[in-house]
Amino acid sequence: VQGRIVNVADYGAFMEVVPGVEGLIHVSEMSWSQHLRNPQDFIKQGDIVEAVVLTLDREERKMSLGIKQLTEDPWTRGDFSEKFAVGTKHSGTVRNLTNFGLFVELEEGVDGLVHVSDLSWTKKIKHPSEVVKVGDKLDVVVLELDMPARRLALGVKQLEENPWDTFQTVFTPGSVHKATITEKTDRGAVLELPYGIEGFAYPKGLVKEDGSNAENGEQLDFRVTEFSKDDRRIVLSHTAVYNKDDESNKNTNSKFAKKAPAAGQSQGEGKISDLKKPAEKNTLGDLDALSALRDQLAGAERQAGEDRLKARAESGTPLAGPSPDNADIQGA
Repeated sequence: VQGRIVNVADYGAFMEVVPGVEGLIHVSEMSWSQHLRNPQDFIKQGDIVEAVVLTLDREERKMSLGIKQLTEDPWTRGDFSEKFAVGTKHSGTVRNLTNFGLFVELEEGVDGLVHVSDLSWTKKIKHPSEVVKVGDKLDVVVLELDMPARRLALGVKQLEENPWDTFQTVFTPGSVHKATITEKTDRGAVLELPYGIEGFAYPKGLVKEDGSNAENGEQLDFRVTEFSKDDRRIVLSHTAVYNKDDESNKNTNSKFAKKAPAAGQSQGEGKISDLKKPAEKNTLGDLDALSALRDQLAGAERQAGEDRLKARAESGTPLAGPSPDNADIQGA
């Protein structure tokens, strides 16, 4: 049937089929998309549209109409599974933001979810509104396709190389780097390292050779004592630069040691979020001849990693944002 839109509400639109006879086009019947949108995205008051009669109740004088039924359901197309196969790349429009992610429309009736954890390798994003807004164009890659459930899982960060693959060849345990203390409390400090990456130092690793403590804003040499690609965490110590036997570097007290912490104490893991935990007696990894030998053998690989990072920086490609745990201490 054909008619004129006489009213548009949040839940749908009313179409006058003939004078005195109206039917409701619910928003869910306007598109094959699984995620409801504003009816005004599809039609406006005064529009002349065609619709399909879905239900008709003469006694109640109610009529339900649909627009999407005039087109083929994209999820049933024969080429759908091939077009949106895992690993395929697409460009879409951001249609909705939630606390856990955002929905991207790839074509009319086809949209997928980008979980907030799949937006960036290096930034801990609490809400997608920090990086995108509704209406933005976004490039994505398909991570999962569930045809029966009509679900697409999409990713943004997977379009780029994981920089932590390169970081692990540059920030090897035992290597020394210039770092600036950007935030300090009695539980440790956040360090700004080269290439925009951030690290963490425990209080014992902030003691300088003259016995004074490094302060916020100072730029010093720091030695990497722990690196975890999976946790995206780097622990460093300035004290270890001049004193490799410093207590904060003993393996026996490292988080990797099997020795249980003393009663009433919890073992720190080098996360920046540890700044919010009660004061701890934490120590870092031992750096001995084996570590030095490993550094020597990995020298070429480390240089190659640095060259890759420098090339990306010169090309303007983002390398890193705040460390994943950094958001935990904002406003502390």
